[in-house]
Amino acid sequence: MARCFVTRELPGDALDRLRAEHDAEVWDGEGPPPTEELRQRVTGCEGLLSLLTDDVDAELIAAAPELRAISNYAVGVDNVDLLAATRRGIPVGHTPEVLTDSTADLAVGLMLAVARRLPEGERAVHEGEWSTWSPSWMLGRDLHGATVGIVGGGRIGGAVARRLEGFRCEVLVAGREGPTTFAELLARSDFITLHVPLNPGTRRLISEPELRAMKPSAYLINTARGPIVDQDALARALREGWIAGAALDVTDPEPLPPGDPLLEAPNLLVVPHLGSATHRTREAMARSAVSNLLAGLGGERMPHCANPEIYDRSG
Repeated sequence: MARCFVTRELPGDALDRLRAEHDAEVWDGEGPPPTEELRQRVTGCEGLLSLLTDDVDAELIAAAPELRAISNYAVGVDNVDLLAATRRGIPVGHTPEVLTDSTADLAVGLMLAVARRLPEGERAVHEGEWSTWSPSWMLGRDLHGATVGIVGGGRIGGAVARRLEGFRCEVLVAGREGPTTFAELLARSDFITLHVPLNPGTRRLISEPELRAMKPSAYLINTARGPIVDQDALARALREGWIAGAALDVTDPEPLPPGDPLLEAPNLLVVPHLGSATHRTREAMARSAVSNLLAGLGGERMPHCANPEIYDRSG
């Protein structure tokens, strides 16, 4: 029986499977465990089930000499020092596939919400600003028949593209699986939606030059990771009208502090990282994360491993 630390209670009953086989301590505080607290709790543990909000850095990994399996409750692993884990021979699990459809649903929902001005309209009703119907009031832009640029042609980008078929959109894809150049996508798209992982090559992928290259009538959608977008440049783009609007499910940091300049920008919709936030998806993520951890602790190959090269080592 291995000692494990889980940084948050998870939806569903997946943790019962972990508790049945191992000694699992679950953090019960409000929000993520503070950095030093996390380091202390992981010291002496063989397994760690972390969340995107937990910084599993090289120092934490070094402070846990008995650690031999990490499972991250997310598709991305940018919160984990993958190199440090790999050097130690520690497999790092993640949860791809199960959140693809929910995140794609939200991406399309954000396109509709920001282009049709739904949050603004809802506020107008509640604040008593809707006094009469007018042909020119609250005009937005259509998603159907629009040109949508998908940056990143992986699972989620592909799921978004399939949904847009029903809207009769022209879909441009730039990325490893896409035939369109990034420059063409920026210039032609009415909506640009981001679906790339966060890494050194994608950090601030969308900054001032890219925003200026977009149509003044275009919208930027981000359900990937906050640091992919230069938020200072985005705030300026919205204030000065370089683009028509933006909808973000992710920011840098998360959450944005009160008074952050980005929140003062016009034509901006920000929601609190809801891409996978459905009962079915979050419970499926928990099952996947627990399966990864159980496999890692049992000396078996994780079903979804972010550093599979550790299994290919000889000797």
